[in-house]
Amino acid sequence: MKTDYGSLPDDLPAPLDDGAARHLEGMVLPDVSLASTDGGRVSLAKLKGRTVVYAFPRTGEPGQPNLVPDWDVIPGARGCTPQSCAFRDRHAELIAKGVAQVHGLSTQTSAYQQEAATRLHLPFTLLADPHLALATAIRLPIFEAAGQRLIRRLTLVIDEGRVTRVFYPVFPPDRSADEVLGWLEQA
Repeated sequence: MKTDYGSLPDDLPAPLDDGAARHLEGMVLPDVSLASTDGGRVSLAKLKGRTVVYAFPRTGEPGQPNLVPDWDVIPGARGCTPQSCAFRDRHAELIAKGVAQVHGLSTQTSAYQQEAATRLHLPFTLLADPHLALATAIRLPIFEAAGQRLIRRLTLVIDEGRVTRVFYPVFPPDRSADEVLGWLEQA
């Protein structure tokens, strides 16, 4: 079965706030270097200015089946492409509101992420945490599907290496960038 990753089903189940991200707000991030789709490495702890990082479970590939047959019924699993496209489409507005950089984050390898970054014409990089180095160091909420450990969808606003705002759970995923923009306008 082929899946249209660019759209969301009407009956997509909403994730519940299980409290798994409450500890993140105020956290000073550790210096963990992650591979980036531009070929470099990024440590969120060392970035200057305001950074927005949206974490997602995994991108799919057009024409390929979901990771697991019931992917769409896992609350918060589906929607990585619409979320990435929303951040792409609102990127200029985020920058205009004082965001110095935007990054996507998943446990997929940078080589795998490159396909999505190119296909979706992302004006920012995707960061790879395939060994869960950052996820483990800061205890990001994760779940397991088909034997893979994946990051639950969340968005972090980071100022000079300190998490100043956490959006969790994120639902619907295609409204994540709007939610961040709304917060920036109020902050």
